[in-house]
Parts: sequence; structure tokens; C-alpha cells
Amino acid sequence: MDEGSNSPDPARAADVVDAMRELARERFLPAEQRARAHEDRPLPLWHGQTSSQPSTVAAMLRLLQVPVGARVLDVGSGSGWTTALLARLVGPDGVVLGLELDPELAVWGATNLAACDLPWARIEPATPGALGRPVDGGWDRILVSASPRSLPSVLVDQLAEGGRLVIPVRSTMHLVERTSGQTRITTHGSYTFVPLR
Repeated sequence: MDEGSNSPDPARAADVVDAMRELARERFLPAEQRARAHEDRPLPLWHGQTSSQPSTVAAMLRLLQVPVGARVLDVGSGSGWTTALLARLVGPDGVVLGLELDPELAVWGATNLAACDLPWARIEPATPGALGRPVDGGWDRILVSASPRSLPSVLVDQLAEGGRLVIPVRSTMHLVERTSGQTRITTHGSYTFVPLR
């Protein structure tokens, strides 16, 4: 496994900044947390889930390098913030599916997303015991916002040719790239996430 030197595309990095400015975090927080939206730290939602800190979300999205028109899977969509940001990045020619295991959080996240007028994105409850959701041809990008103890091969297998998966494994951010049938894994710093269930 390489220590990553995979620098983000500058144009895509600027798009991440624009998306985060347009889709403010406070729109995706419970009312009692909105005054703290500017704080660069995780904020509690409920049932042990959190809204990730903005600098972490930005780092993951830069690493993901989401192209316009991509098909993207958002695992652990929570409040809907990352799903909305991904939808803003892919644009109306893309597709984003957010999956959330907590049914109450999935409904709330879907409501938050619906308020953003991004109809090419949706949030659905995740299937208990199943990780991700395979699609024909695979996903161009997969973002995971919870931490498994080891890299889940079932998610790697859901990547399309040329696809990228960004996932925190234990406390280390991993980028998985699938190119010409080969899988390359690099690591990109330490972060803290809730466990992947």
C-alpha cells in the first residue's frame, strides 16, 4: 500500500469549495446545532451519528475527484449533506444514491436533500447486512463516511473501471482506484469516524 501523493485536480478542488459554499452545513443540522455549523468539528445528529467536520468532508471530496456526469454512491449519507454536495459536483447529467442504515436518519436526510432541488440525487435506507448497492457497470465514485475495521472488498467490487473509492479504514483515509482491471490503494492521513455498521 502506497502512502498517497495523489494530488487533487485544482479545478475539481475549486468546485468542492463552491459546492460547500452553496450548500451550507447548517441546512443539514438539527435546529439546536445550527449555530455551531461554522465549527470545524463533528457535530452530533442522533443515535450516535454525527455530521462530519467540514475540513474532513472537503478533503474526502477533493480526493474523490468527482467528474461531471458521474454515478456516485454515498455510503452513510447521514444528514444528506455529503449526498447534496456530491449531487452539486456531478450536475444534472449525473446520478447520486445516498444510503443510510438508520431509518429515521435516512428519512430526515432525504427531506434535507429534497429541499435542495437536486432531483438527480436521492437517499434511501440501506439494506441491513448489505454494504453498498451494486449497479450494472459499477459506480464511478464511492464515498464512505464511516469507518470499517478493514477495507470491504464488496465495495471495491462495486467500482466501475476508472472508479475511485474514498473510505476511512480504522483511522486512516484510503483511496482505492480501479484501472485496467488493477486495484491501487493509497493512504491519505488520519481521521476519526463513527464505526461502519
